[in-house]
Amino acid sequence: MKLYTKPGACSTAIHIDLCWTGQPFEAEVVDAATMKSEAYRTLNPAGAVPLLVDGDFVLNQNAAIAGYIADAFPAAGLAGDGSARQRAEATRWLSYVNSDLHPAFTPMFAPGKFLEDPAQHEAIKAAARLRVRGVLETAERRLQDRQWLAGFRSFADPYLYMTLRWAGGLGVDLSGLDALAAFKSRMDADAGVQRALKAEGLA
Repeated sequence: MKLYTKPGACSTAIHIDLCWTGQPFEAEVVDAATMKSEAYRTLNPAGAVPLLVDGDFVLNQNAAIAGYIADAFPAAGLAGDGSARQRAEATRWLSYVNSDLHPAFTPMFAPGKFLEDPAQHEAIKAAARLRVRGVLETAERRLQDRQWLAGFRSFADPYLYMTLRWAGGLGVDLSGLDALAAFKSRMDADAGVQRALKAEGLA
């Protein structure tokens, strides 16, 4: 099993998932130029990460890959204990990060997609910071009385962790989000997280 990942992107969450399985895998760190290359686009026409190759099976899209890894290595518990209820709970929170939280960052990463006038870009970014803060408050409430989004460690947690790293670097106001701060500290200290970050040159 081989993962293509870009340092600090959402693909790093998948890298953490793989580390948490405790199983062997290969990770190749790619940059923007590599993702635009003909060889890479042959594997993934979208020219994006993450990309997972398992034998003759090639899979893109973060949520799909997270689910595949959970099913390939059920003993890791990335989707819970094997019950439909725990799988649904883990997927609910993965969906929250993938569908609600991650897209809220897009105006900060690429304001030109929304308005061509550079003079308006800072206003777009400021609005996005407020939006991200609001979406993160859902996770803050969820983590008030539990350590993990789903109530157990799952594939949702590395993805949330990566968005918190983005938020800190992009000037999102995280003050008062104490449960999220504690969550990030736990993740920072996790051996699997550290392994993935070091492999991508992030620690």
